[in-house]
Amino acid sequence: MAKALISADMEGISGIVHPTETNPDRYDYERGRALMTADVNAVVAGVLEAEPSAEVVVVDAHGPFRNLLLEDLDRRVRLIRGRPRPRGMLAGLADDVDAVLFVGYHARAGTGPAVLAHTISDAVLGVRLNGREVGEIGLNVALAGQHGAPVVLLSGDEAACAELLELVPDASTVPVKRALGQLTAEVLHPAVARDRLRHGAATAMGRRAQVPPLSISGPVALEVDLYSPSAVDMATLIPGVERAAGARTVTFTGRDVAEAYDVVQLLVQLAQVKNG
Repeated sequence: MAKALISADMEGISGIVHPTETNPDRYDYERGRALMTADVNAVVAGVLEAEPSAEVVVVDAHGPFRNLLLEDLDRRVRLIRGRPRPRGMLAGLADDVDAVLFVGYHARAGTGPAVLAHTISDAVLGVRLNGREVGEIGLNVALAGQHGAPVVLLSGDEAACAELLELVPDASTVPVKRALGQLTAEVLHPAVARDRLRHGAATAMGRRAQVPPLSISGPVALEVDLYSPSAVDMATLIPGVERAAGARTVTFTGRDVAEAYDVVQLLVQLAQVKNG
């Protein structure tokens, strides 16, 4: 029996273009949650269409990690929600996972045009693994690869889809919108997007054996560019983290991708702490 892990972010969900739809404190968030839940259900339907006996775990991977409407989620799945937790956006990842699917993902910081492009937080300007610029897509693909799990599908705007294909050329992608700017896109009708998501997930699961995991052997050189100089000051208090040349970059060498990934998560939390 195959095990599929679906990691669901929000900025790349069909129809979403603005922070009011992704932020729990803003007026349009409940609509965004409904759109997110419906997109995930479409992907679940595709996975189980291809492999009816598959075990499906859904990971709520946006913001507070408490966005998906549990009562409206496909009853055949198990949901991981809440934070803090190990492995962040890929909580539940283990060596028994056969395929990983990214739903509603967005492009990395500095990409454009791309809807709501960023890397984890606005406190982060950039992240590099072994000198290669990565965003959440690259970090999560690498972490999945450490467990031997291929990322077989991504949905989001066209920029996010291209970002995955740079790393995993054999993966399937479902572009559900075309970015015209950071807060603007040409979008599909939700029903059309969900039909494409269901079909794309079924296709991706059907050819998962043809998609190799991204393998990065250790040690792993990590560089993170932080927006705030005071965040850099705090970051250097973490054992092994050093200030690089220039005011904004810190470095760390991890034993493997997982250790580097954990340090990125910690750096983000430190960078969001208010001084004073």
